[in-house]
Amino acid sequence: MESENYDYLLKLLVVGDSAVGKTSLILRIIGEEWDSNITPTLAIDFFQKIQKLSNGKTVKIAIWDTVGQERFRTLTNSYYRGANGIILVYNVENRDTFDHLSSWIEEIRIHGGKKIPIIIVGNKIDQFRSVSFNEASIFASERDILYAETSSKTQFGVKEMFELFAEKIIETKLENIKTKDGFVLKNQSKNKKNNNNCC
Repeated sequence: MESENYDYLLKLLVVGDSAVGKTSLILRIIGEEWDSNITPTLAIDFFQKIQKLSNGKTVKIAIWDTVGQERFRTLTNSYYRGANGIILVYNVENRDTFDHLSSWIEEIRIHGGKKIPIIIVGNKIDQFRSVSFNEASIFASERDILYAETSSKTQFGVKEMFELFAEKIIETKLENIKTKDGFVLKNQSKNKKNNNNCC
């Protein structure tokens, strides 16, 4: 088997209400064709992708697709452990899914930590809007969260969103981001501090 070449290994969790297009978005991220007959996720699904970023780095992404229904929420919570980033998806044509973002963010902070990177993704922008770009981007900005919009159907914005978020995670140098060799990236400021002690 040909060896996989990548610089970093990231674990991403995709969360959000049911029927916002989480699975379709993931399938587009990993290069699959649009499928209008996708059934709702009833368990945790797992996908992988190796992607070269615009900064020249190559990342292997493990993407976990979660169940949006409330009765499965406790199952989802256990998967926050070890995640390097959270993709929080809502449907721009369904205001309820936007209104629920605050509770999702609160849950992410509880189970994933206050510093875990999040990107909010407004999906299905090929449909009629109930939430404007300005309203959603302001909501995200006020919480210091990245924001992007996509259409899983047309693939608009999918690649750009994915690369933006992956690069952002690597830039933060979280301590649980692993390299291919299994080494863990340390916080940049800590490294500088150690370098000052060098003779």
